[in-house]
Amino acid sequence: MLSKLRDPSEKTLAILLLAPAFLLLLMIVVYPIGKLVYNSVHAVDKNGAFLGLQNYLDVVQDPLFWNATQNTLLITLITVPGALIVGLGLALLANLPFKRKWPVRLSLLLPWALPLSFAGLIFAWFFHTEYGVVNDVLQRMGLQSEPTSWLLKPHWAMAAICLTVIWKTSSFMALILLAGLQMIPKSLYEAAEVDGASRWQQFWQITIPMLMPSIIVALIFRTITALQTFDIPYTMTRGGPGEATETLAMLIHKYTIDYSDISFGSTLAVFMFVISLFVTGFYLKQIGKNAQ
Repeated sequence: MLSKLRDPSEKTLAILLLAPAFLLLLMIVVYPIGKLVYNSVHAVDKNGAFLGLQNYLDVVQDPLFWNATQNTLLITLITVPGALIVGLGLALLANLPFKRKWPVRLSLLLPWALPLSFAGLIFAWFFHTEYGVVNDVLQRMGLQSEPTSWLLKPHWAMAAICLTVIWKTSSFMALILLAGLQMIPKSLYEAAEVDGASRWQQFWQITIPMLMPSIIVALIFRTITALQTFDIPYTMTRGGPGEATETLAMLIHKYTIDYSDISFGSTLAVFMFVISLFVTGFYLKQIGKNAQ
């Protein structure tokens, strides 16, 4: 008995080593998700009455939910590819053989390190109707005679938000892609040059295929955060004009904090979790195909 305690088997040792991580996973992942689902089917008040699927039926019949979901998906579909394209360009630029690379790479870190709400406030000032830089530049260039109310018109407000999100998140994509670029062996490019391949051919036949795992990882992180977009549209428009730029995360905040309806807000959060889980599963499936 004492020998077994002193010299545990590999299975026992593995369990002992994994137990702290497992308990931590239970506390920060499993319990919050379980509590979220529990709140969505119970009235979060003194009586805690069981509601069943009533909240879920109310959500799918709520036009605000479908409007917020549409806005969230629109922001995701615009900003994720936009941030990928801009981020890839920045990564290629940062990967060039500069004598001093730190200024270029520091410029990549600054937008990423800037708080989301701060970025939203900066761009809200840029697009301000009376004092904004955008209107001032356009008027000086003679492209408009009267200032445009960028954040007071639904389509322009959504465009301004998407532009801000792309600016803020493209640096994050660039950092991941830059790490992938540095892992590509230079011998592949040297062999391609010997075979007479142009720069464009090297880009499509070497860079993109070799960079695909990094691209998928960057897309996973960026898509999930795009589905949870809150700070930038909240600080720029507060979801306005009307609910034209209200996202699903903002709607959850409205019901949970402003209306103190934790049960209904939890139900909305469950929907967001399911959407994020579905998207993550899709990307993981693509990673599996790419690995084969």
